[in-house]
Amino acid sequence: MKSGRAFGRLYLTIVLVILYAPIFYMMYYSFNSGGHMREFEGFTLEWYKEVFQDTRLIIIVINTVVLALLSSAIATILGFSGALAISSLKKNRTKNALLSLNNVLIVSPDVIIGASFLVLFTLVGIKLGFVSVLLSHIAFSIPIAVLMILPKLQEMSPTLVDAARDLGASRRDVLTKVILPYAKQGIFAGFFMALTYSLDDFAVTFFVTGSGYSTLSVEIYSRARQGISLSINALSTMIFLFTILMVIGYYFLNLRNNQRVRSVRAGVSE
Repeated sequence: MKSGRAFGRLYLTIVLVILYAPIFYMMYYSFNSGGHMREFEGFTLEWYKEVFQDTRLIIIVINTVVLALLSSAIATILGFSGALAISSLKKNRTKNALLSLNNVLIVSPDVIIGASFLVLFTLVGIKLGFVSVLLSHIAFSIPIAVLMILPKLQEMSPTLVDAARDLGASRRDVLTKVILPYAKQGIFAGFFMALTYSLDDFAVTFFVTGSGYSTLSVEIYSRARQGISLSINALSTMIFLFTILMVIGYYFLNLRNNQRVRSVRAGVSE
C-alpha cells in the first residue's frame, strides 16, 4: 500500500511538472529585458506595458470576454432547459439516447465541429464575424452545461416537487423556488465550465471568425506565427493568472454554499 501511494504521488508530481513547467517558463521570460527566451538578461515590465498600449489587442480582449460571458449565459439557460427535459423523461432508453447524443458533441474533434459550422454558415448565408462565433460557442457549450446541471437535477427527490404542488405552488413557483435553488451549484458549474471553454477555444473559432472580428486565441496564434514576442508571454501570463483567480473564486463560492447547506441541515436536525 505504501509503495502504491508513493508511486501515485510520484506519477502525479511528474504530470504536474510536465503541465506547468512550460507555463512557468513562459511567465519567467515575460519579465526578460533581452526580448528573447534564450537567456534572462534583466527584469522589466516593458512587455506588460506594451500589451496595455496595444489598442487593437485591448479591443480583442474585450470582445473575447463579452463573447464568452454572453455565449456562456445563453448556453447555461438552454443547457438547464435541456437537462430539465432529460431528467423528466421516464423511459431510460430515451434518456440514455439523448445523453449519448449530448456526449458525442463533447468528444467530437473541434476541427470537425468548426468545419461543419463553416459549411452551415456559408450555406445559410450568415456572414462570418461576431454572430457566427457566438452561435458556434453557444452550440458547443450547451452539452457541457447539460452535463454539469443534469446530476444535480437527478439528485433532487421527486417528493420535493410533489410537496410544492400539493401546497398550491404553480409551475413557475416550482421552477423558481424549488428546482432552481436546488440546482444552483450545477448551474454555476455549467456556466463557469462553458465560460472556460469559450475563452479557451481556438479550433472552432478559427474556422468561423471573419476578417473584421477576432478573439484572443486566434490573435495570439496569428502573432506567434510572425515570430517570438515577449508581449505574447506577458499577455498569456495575465490570462493564466486571471484563470487562477476565477478558479479560486469559484472554489470559495462553492465552499461557502456547502457551509450554508451544512448549517441549515444542522439547524433542521436540532
